[in-house]
Amino acid sequence: MLRVASYNVNGIRAAQRRGFECWLERRRPDVVAIQEMRCPPELVPEGVFGDYHHAYHPGSLPGRNGVAVLSRVAPTAVRQGFGSRVFDHEGRYLEVDLDLPGRPPLTVGSLYLTKGSPKVGPDADLARYRRKMRFMASFRAYLVGARRTARREGRQFLVMGDFNVAHERSDLKNWRGAGQKEGFLPEEREWFGSLLSERTLVDVVRRLHPNAEGPYSWWSWMPGAFERDSGWRIDYHLASPGLARTAVAGGTDREESSAERVSDHAPVVVDYAY
Repeated sequence: MLRVASYNVNGIRAAQRRGFECWLERRRPDVVAIQEMRCPPELVPEGVFGDYHHAYHPGSLPGRNGVAVLSRVAPTAVRQGFGSRVFDHEGRYLEVDLDLPGRPPLTVGSLYLTKGSPKVGPDADLARYRRKMRFMASFRAYLVGARRTARREGRQFLVMGDFNVAHERSDLKNWRGAGQKEGFLPEEREWFGSLLSERTLVDVVRRLHPNAEGPYSWWSWMPGAFERDSGWRIDYHLASPGLARTAVAGGTDREESSAERVSDHAPVVVDYAY
């Protein structure tokens, strides 16, 4: 069994204080994609990743972004960014190749997609809205080539992370009032859907839970939101079809109470019979 997790930690130093290491030791994933490290490499807490190998793209924006991949085996290749002169310096995408003992090789990506903005209304910021649209278009084009390269090399492909998009109504609690909010705009949802098909990439957790509300992976820090389970599902495993077919169990590691939360996101964990 191959256990794989995606976790937006909302700052690795704060996450360590809140119990990240306890989660890592308890769940013992084979691979972890991390987003929002928010930490210069020299200030990553010593020992926070235990005995894992880790690749890290911190970006150049102090205190912001930063993506990493932890793995039991050392990566055979590490690639920072997705070929964008505009976005690659921000530390939003990292990709590694893993040659897993006794298993087919695997390419894993960790993504932190920009949040964006509504395009109309009092909170609209057209510059931020257009920037997210540009990011999504560039990243979609990259994914097409990356998964084809992986397939040509005999690798399965898995991109995980915080996409900052809820794809369907079942991916957020209060969808009726969210149609003009960033993360649930029609064009964002259409973009996300364009990534998916039985021949390209599969939303693994939705396949495992086809009729469920959620399972959500992000909740506001506002009082009561977590207790009411008023959340969004914006953290995903998108897998090549061959890998997706091996998924046997998965969902969100939701803490029991708000006081126990490590981050405003919860880890999304999938077990693959791979």
